Amino acid sequence: MTSFFSGLLSHGTAARRASAATALAVCGLVSLTACGKVIQIGDTSAPSTPAPAPATSSAAPAQGGAGNSALQVVDSTAKDAGLNGTGGTVIGVAVQETPPKWVQLSAVTSPDLAAPHLININQAALYRFDGDSVGSGESNCNDACATKWPPVIIKDGGNVYLAGVNPKDVGAIRRADGKVQVTVGGWPVYRFSGDSRAGDLNGQGLDGKWFAVGPEGQKAVR
Repeated sequence: MTSFFSGLLSHGTAARRASAATALAVCGLVSLTACGKVIQIGDTSAPSTPAPAPATSSAAPAQGGAGNSALQVVDSTAKDAGLNGTGGTVIGVAVQETPPKWVQLSAVTSPDLAAPHLININQAALYRFDGDSVGSGESNCNDACATKWPPVIIKDGGNVYLAGVNPKDVGAIRRADGKVQVTVGGWPVYRFSGDSRAGDLNGQGLDGKWFAVGPEGQKAVR
């Protein structure tokens, strides 16, 4: 576990430096938190466009699943944006009753999986489902499936922060229940209710259909 966190911290520092260097080169005098893109919900992968600074975002949530509020994908971490905490992302088997105000996707490696794979702000492993179809704009994991494999959801108008993930690979879809789910490389992203600690990968290869998701949406396998 120590090596996992050490790797995470080391990776996070490197990622922030790389992000800062890229941002300075591409964004000039624009602040780091303003770099990234705006996506419309329903986009599984959208062209990069400059995003306004998330701290001043006033996008209104859609009601009852209607509307098409934009999300902001920010090419830096939540910490770089001056945020603390989790944004409302829950841990382990806890039910995500209210969509987080923001989420963070970080690419890491771990003792159990050397291939780069994504974790959330709570260091929980994130997964993709072979029962989904890349770029389809929908999730095929609902009801009981979504209880076992909670989708990575976010509030309408929220911010997606990144570490080691290219903004161009991030999108979002509207689920059947009206909630907004984050996608990577066109694949809807989930966590596993059976993972209770940072570094757990208990969902890896489960049923031959669930795999840790890589930073471009690929399967992260040994």
